[in-house]
Amino acid sequence: MMKQLKRIIRFLFKLGLVAVLFGVLFGIGIFVYFAKDLPDPDVAITQGPTESTKIYDRTGTALLYEIAGEQRRTVIPYDQVPQDLKDATVAIEDKDFYTHYGFDLRGIARAVLVNIRGGSVSQGGSTITQQYIKKALLSDERTFTRKIKEVILAILLERRYSKDEILGFYLNQIPYGSNAYGIESASQTFFAKPAVDLSLVEAATLAALPQAPSYLSPYGSHPEDLADRRELVLTRMREQGYINAEELAAALTTNVSFAKRRTGIKAPHFVMYIIEQLEEKFGKDALETGGYTVITTLNYDLQQRAEQIVANQAELNEKNYNAGNAALVSLDTHTGEIIAMVGSRDFDDIEHDGQVNVTIRPRQPGSSFKPFAYATAFAKGYSPDTMLFDLETVFPGGPEGPYAPPNYTGTFSGPVTMRQALARSLNIPAVKTLYLAGIDDTIKTAESLGITTLTDRSRFGLALVLGAGEVKPLEMAAAYGAFATEGTRVTPVPILSITNKTDKAIEWDQRVQRADTTSNSRALQKSNMALNPEIARQINSILSDNEARSVVFGRNNRLVIPGYSVAAKTGTTNDFHDAWTIGYSPSIVTAVWVGNNNNEEMRKGADGSVVAAPIWNAFMVEALRSLENAATESFTPPQPVVTNKSVLDGNFATERIVNIDTVTGKLATEFTPPDLIEQRSYREVHSILHYVQKDNPRGPIPTPDERDPEYEKWEAPVREWVAQQSVSEGYNQLPPTEVDDIHTSTNRPTIRITSPNDGASVKSDAVDIHVVANSSFDIQQVDFFLDNEFIGTDKRFPYEITATIPRNGSPHDFVITAKVFDDALNQASDSISITTGDSPIKPRETSDSLTVTIDDIIESAPPYRISFELTGETQKASATIYYAPIDNPDQWKEIKAYASISEGRYSFRWRTAPNEPGKYALFVLIEDVDGTVIKSPTTPFAVSQKR
Repeated sequence: MMKQLKRIIRFLFKLGLVAVLFGVLFGIGIFVYFAKDLPDPDVAITQGPTESTKIYDRTGTALLYEIAGEQRRTVIPYDQVPQDLKDATVAIEDKDFYTHYGFDLRGIARAVLVNIRGGSVSQGGSTITQQYIKKALLSDERTFTRKIKEVILAILLERRYSKDEILGFYLNQIPYGSNAYGIESASQTFFAKPAVDLSLVEAATLAALPQAPSYLSPYGSHPEDLADRRELVLTRMREQGYINAEELAAALTTNVSFAKRRTGIKAPHFVMYIIEQLEEKFGKDALETGGYTVITTLNYDLQQRAEQIVANQAELNEKNYNAGNAALVSLDTHTGEIIAMVGSRDFDDIEHDGQVNVTIRPRQPGSSFKPFAYATAFAKGYSPDTMLFDLETVFPGGPEGPYAPPNYTGTFSGPVTMRQALARSLNIPAVKTLYLAGIDDTIKTAESLGITTLTDRSRFGLALVLGAGEVKPLEMAAAYGAFATEGTRVTPVPILSITNKTDKAIEWDQRVQRADTTSNSRALQKSNMALNPEIARQINSILSDNEARSVVFGRNNRLVIPGYSVAAKTGTTNDFHDAWTIGYSPSIVTAVWVGNNNNEEMRKGADGSVVAAPIWNAFMVEALRSLENAATESFTPPQPVVTNKSVLDGNFATERIVNIDTVTGKLATEFTPPDLIEQRSYREVHSILHYVQKDNPRGPIPTPDERDPEYEKWEAPVREWVAQQSVSEGYNQLPPTEVDDIHTSTNRPTIRITSPNDGASVKSDAVDIHVVANSSFDIQQVDFFLDNEFIGTDKRFPYEITATIPRNGSPHDFVITAKVFDDALNQASDSISITTGDSPIKPRETSDSLTVTIDDIIESAPPYRISFELTGETQKASATIYYAPIDNPDQWKEIKAYASISEGRYSFRWRTAPNEPGKYALFVLIEDVDGTVIKSPTTPFAVSQKR
């Protein structure tokens, strides 16, 4: 067993020796294979790029900048390089520099793992020696072959030169940005002093730059990142023992001042913006040596006007409002092409961070964020006519806690439409709109239009609509451009084309590729729809409505450009830290920011309409004049929105019309007399949450149990507002709920016409009308009508009247109506029909079975009292009394008729006796139920005088 184990160990040992020998031979082979074509390290020279990259405006004629077109390098001896700079460079770039042999196995292994995972060569693991080799002899090409060559040359260099010599080569070779190559040139460029005089913090700053010279440039847009990397350099120096704790603390609190840059760069902020993107794609070294020609989208003529306008107005703003800086960016809405970009008031003003490009920096937008909330609300079913109340309101707490924002004017407008609220930039309705639209959905709308800075949802509450979330002016311009394009997302495009030094076109990867023609480019843009076109039109209509905003901004404001269709919105943050104006025509959109780079407050009154709008207006006038068809362009009007829901269609008060009993003041019923019914209008006023479920505004009105949790907070200010209004407005005077209890079916009076009979034939010129009436209340009167014509009133019992019957020579039907009224004005009526004719009466002979006697006629002035007596056995007989002139006995006329009589004496007053003096006669004609007809003796009488 032991012999077998020894044989195995001897075999493994021999196998290991073979493997080691094979590895050595393989390494020698690799070394020999690559070393034969390697340059001699002794010929390494400190020279920069051989051909520059040129950046032009859109015409290709205005050269904006030439990258490394003039390489600045001054080689200095190693002993003139300050020790702090040597230490800082080693600490941040290669902490094992003095112990390795030109390459770092651990670093290479770590880089290999990263590259394998990523599927490409993205990390190098280079030492200082390797970096020098790469800059001086090789290239930035990211391949394994180049890496092997780099390691071989690093080993050779380490064998021939000392560490200090190699570090000196490195410090005199590498680029520090702004065309400064080598440490001496960098020191003179950024601090205006020789390298030997650099302080610790200045040395740490320069050591921080080589990682990303353009991005970290003191003259660039990322000074905070440079400060962070400088802090990292100092921390590494402390960790590696180059400085002590006291030196670190002092350095971290030392303010770094840079030399003011004087450069020939045209449109410097735009150029730096371009360079950052080119370096990200091609690498810094490739730009310095590749000889690319870059045609940008910049309109240099408009760029120069923009720079002048910004500088002039910024000077006035600083004097009047302590607003030291301003920025402007403008895009073509059809293509997204950036036509002008002014990142700060003065690029060369280092003291005031003039190199910072504010157009690509997050700043709070104030009210200029509001259109995104309103657009989201419109998409949910609200309309521009939706009524909101601009009243002081406490909103729910988000990250900022309970929230009660004021208005810019310090006053409240009461009921306003969403259209008015956005046009006038009212804060309370805007916060309500954001609540109705939803914070998350509003952020999604903003992101769909190109805003990228609102990723942390937990930071934002309802104050977002007033500008609590930071946004970039460039992205805001693009987002507003989507309104101009009626919903198509506008993606900023800074570059039109790139060619290399052999004029070969280089693919430029942008989110929206620019087509060869404007029409094709527009077609590509139209395929990227981010917003419903009708909603975009609604926003355009509101933001271009000068009449609507004039209530707050005045009619002659800087948001109007006579002769052109433009829409615009201002924004101002709390305490006047940021002021904005963003506006557009159908073809061009421009965003303007005004403020201080250090976030210092401007003076009170420095709102967007005052300090930013003049810049926007002046530039837009220039830009629109340069466009051929700008004067004829206009926004498409939106379609009218009708929801059939009162509060969404522009009515803040819900009108209810009800029938009221004027006697009781209660709700009228079917028994209320029509002339006692009055229609009254009652106007109920509530907050919008009374009528809508916020996520389904056009759905059913919520029941009390379904109302929004914020209902009472919105409703209370409305109730208070209503209480302060004039009584004549009738707001919230709710209709009665009780029903008329006097004019009821049980209290209704009764009335019946007892004479004449319904359907009776009347032969005389006059008819006595008798009624029987009853009521729970005292009867006030009975009115009589003949064919609906009023003929008289009787207010005392018995209720009767004599009606004169008009005759026209032929039989005619009449309707007699009697209406009874009681003290409660209850009423009832009864009607009958009668027929008249002119045929003379033919009295019949007296029957022997019945006797009728007429007496008691008083021959004095009428009316006469007439009585007659019926004797004999008869029941329910009808009786009619007639009269006629004695000299004309055939012209008998009816005096009175009884529908039913029996034995006994009857008496009545004859109110319609003849007017003319003369002799007359009368008699009674009775018809019994069995058909027996009797006639009384004729009784003469005389009328002695005319009535």
